[in-house]
Amino acid sequence: MRNRKKLSLLAGVLAATTAVAACGTAGSSNPPPGGHGFKPPALPALGALGQPEGELNVLAWPGYAEDGSNDPAVDWVTPFEQETGCQVNVKPFGTSDEAVNLMKTGQYDVISASGDASLRLVAAGDVEPVNTALVPNYNDVFPFLKDKPWNSVDGTSYGVPHGWGANLLTYRTDKVQPAPDSWSVMFDPNSPQKGKIVAYDSPIYIADAALYLMKHRPELGITNPYALDDKQFQASVDLLKQQRPMVSEYWSDYLKESQALKSGDANVGTAWQVTVNLTQSEGAPVAATLPTEGATGWSDTWMVSAKSKHKTCAYKWLNHIVSPQANAKVAEYFGESPANPKACDLTEDRNHCTTYHAGDADYASKIWYWTTPIEQCLDGRTDVKCKDYGEWTRAWTEIKG
Repeated sequence: MRNRKKLSLLAGVLAATTAVAACGTAGSSNPPPGGHGFKPPALPALGALGQPEGELNVLAWPGYAEDGSNDPAVDWVTPFEQETGCQVNVKPFGTSDEAVNLMKTGQYDVISASGDASLRLVAAGDVEPVNTALVPNYNDVFPFLKDKPWNSVDGTSYGVPHGWGANLLTYRTDKVQPAPDSWSVMFDPNSPQKGKIVAYDSPIYIADAALYLMKHRPELGITNPYALDDKQFQASVDLLKQQRPMVSEYWSDYLKESQALKSGDANVGTAWQVTVNLTQSEGAPVAATLPTEGATGWSDTWMVSAKSKHKTCAYKWLNHIVSPQANAKVAEYFGESPANPKACDLTEDRNHCTTYHAGDADYASKIWYWTTPIEQCLDGRTDVKCKDYGEWTRAWTEIKG
């Protein structure tokens, strides 16, 4: 378990995010066929590595490219520089929207893209396909993270998976009895926990409502919570508007959610595993579960800029960041499951991978990883148009009032 100093440092930057920090959006881990419905610009992947160019400009979520300046004990950038000769310049970003805009400048070689950014980057031609044969450690990455809607298009890979996790249902064990196994405790208008609910503060939270409706209103025909036509989208928005008076707080800083759970201001909420771990470690009686409906979640991807002038260094970084050594450090520092199973033997906390369900494909299959909602329905439908992320953003403003 990371110390409080590290948690506070990371949360201070994450608090500004409107899309879950360092996490992606996406369809489920087993999406239906049909692709994304758009044709990315025809860009080639790198054919072969050359001599390292001596420099690498990294655009990353806070906590993903640590060089020891925040904590001397947390450093996986310096070993990379020493091994490759590529001097790393790191630019942290606070939201996916900020990251997308920064990538358009052409100043950055690689980016740790969340799913609510990755498809936008692909469609705009800001990132190019990745030749995974040039990334030896890619072979060790868990298969269930590869060739997914948030990191590939029509069978072409656009990046290397980094880490992943679920948005869990957390609850106070002394206040919520029996233990909940459904999101109904947060969405049912008759929930005994109304007024004691905390929910995630982002337009992508609309997908959580859609996921709930998939099971509880099957007549809507929702098969992918990120592919919503007019009727499905309106039903999801209406559910969140109904939930609004029941919510005591929307959170983007998970330390604030932890505080609400500890103080008793909240009894149930959507949470990350790291939030649960922290809250438990500070004495609060909380637990978490993956509900029967499943959950949303994230799987982040390292991508290469189409305008990169340092592509050999970029590929060496992709290989480094999913190496067992670096992947173990990142996963433990940030609080997520590593992408490389070999990292599990190297974490300081020997139970880290068990806690974060690393390698548990059955668990992962219950997660609908964040993905950018686009007009071309991600569930493969071609007879309707789906609401894009811009529409989700406008609706979220209305929901919160």
